[in-house]
Amino acid sequence: MTTTTTTDGTDPGRVLQDALGLLKDREQIAARLLESSAKHSFDPDKELDWDAPLVDGAYYWPPELLSLYDTPLWKRMGEEQRIDLSRHEAASLASLGIWFEIILMQLLVRHIYDKSLTSNHVRYALTEIADECRHSMMFARMIQKAGAPAYPVSRLNHNLARILKTVSTTPGSFACTLLGEEILDWMQRLTFPDERIQPLVRGVTRIHVIEEARHVRYAREELRRQMLTAPRWEQELTRISCGEAARVFSLAFVNPQVYENVGLDRREAVAQVKASGHRRDVMQTGAKRLTDFLDDIGVLRGVGRKLWRSSGLLA
Repeated sequence: MTTTTTTDGTDPGRVLQDALGLLKDREQIAARLLESSAKHSFDPDKELDWDAPLVDGAYYWPPELLSLYDTPLWKRMGEEQRIDLSRHEAASLASLGIWFEIILMQLLVRHIYDKSLTSNHVRYALTEIADECRHSMMFARMIQKAGAPAYPVSRLNHNLARILKTVSTTPGSFACTLLGEEILDWMQRLTFPDERIQPLVRGVTRIHVIEEARHVRYAREELRRQMLTAPRWEQELTRISCGEAARVFSLAFVNPQVYENVGLDRREAVAQVKASGHRRDVMQTGAKRLTDFLDDIGVLRGVGRKLWRSSGLLA
């Protein structure tokens, strides 16, 4: 029978089990993730051909995943404007990804601060931080190569995140981590095999998907453990903070400045995105694997569940 390890100070003989089954040993999971990291890690500066010219007529993001797809505005747009929208939305998503990764790196450092520095668990966290550093630089370089601007989140969301990364409890940190990783990961898994997409973007998303799979595994296993061992008040705070993060994430997903930068009326575009059944289905489909998991481990309850519904990410 699998037991917990002593790296978090828990009773080494205590068996932890939730609706998904027995939790695996924390150190064994980290050892496997470290082994995978050694075999399947990439240096984007060397792995990708940054000097190759961009391909004329290629999209930067799958059309079906663009916010305005199948709206009245989309149907009035020509192919060139649609491609330009994909360029700016890809830059907006990359900017959002950098924002999330910087927050994640700080949360991971806080998580390991009081833990055994020689443990596999801490060693993997440091490995993940190194991954996220490379990812942030890769996304920034992709934005520059595309000739698009960076799209920072609003000042309000920027400062809300400042508070989050300062006061977040451990389970709340991992729940928010998964929110930032899993929806974008779902989109990227559709992007890197798509031959309509710029080769550079496909390469960037391929690297991110391969390395992010380890990060998701690490966060999921730790969130399961935390939701079983954290005090009741902390579990409830996690439900609320995760729901609020989902609400903020759904609003920040595409910076509305994108629409002005491709020659569209900002208010009209935002209104059509909000009214789009296709867009709602895309976001809920992208979030479903995550919301099913959060539901199974008891995160989607009470006020938190209502916040997730208000975000539009939960049907």
